[in-house]
Amino acid sequence: MTTHRSAESRMKFVLTGLQWCLGVVILVEAALFLFGPESRHAFASTHMPNAIRLILGWGEIAGAVLLLIPQTVVGGGWLLLFIFVFAIVVHVLHGLPNVGNLVIYSAAAWAVAYGKGADERSARASGE
Repeated sequence: MTTHRSAESRMKFVLTGLQWCLGVVILVEAALFLFGPESRHAFASTHMPNAIRLILGWGEIAGAVLLLIPQTVVGGGWLLLFIFVFAIVVHVLHGLPNVGNLVIYSAAAWAVAYGKGADERSARASGE
């Protein structure tokens, strides 16, 4: 029983670390993506509508902020996963195959959303 609780507490600790790393990194990168002059110029060279840049950037900021608030972690994780998958699709459709970072971010968002959601379901089931 003690080993199970210890493993469970380690998993919660690891998920919280991943949650904060992902949230802070995405918040900083999204701000640079939206407000950095080099980023704006690079995006313009793709000939995609600026609205896509705004949707992706603000969606990432919203998801990252939600991910950093304990009560909204699960929603923030799912929002980020949706935004990252959308970004992957946009990249691939426009012939930009460099989506490795987005795939890793997607996996991290999925792990946090699913893991923290499981924590919430477990707490509700046990009556906490």
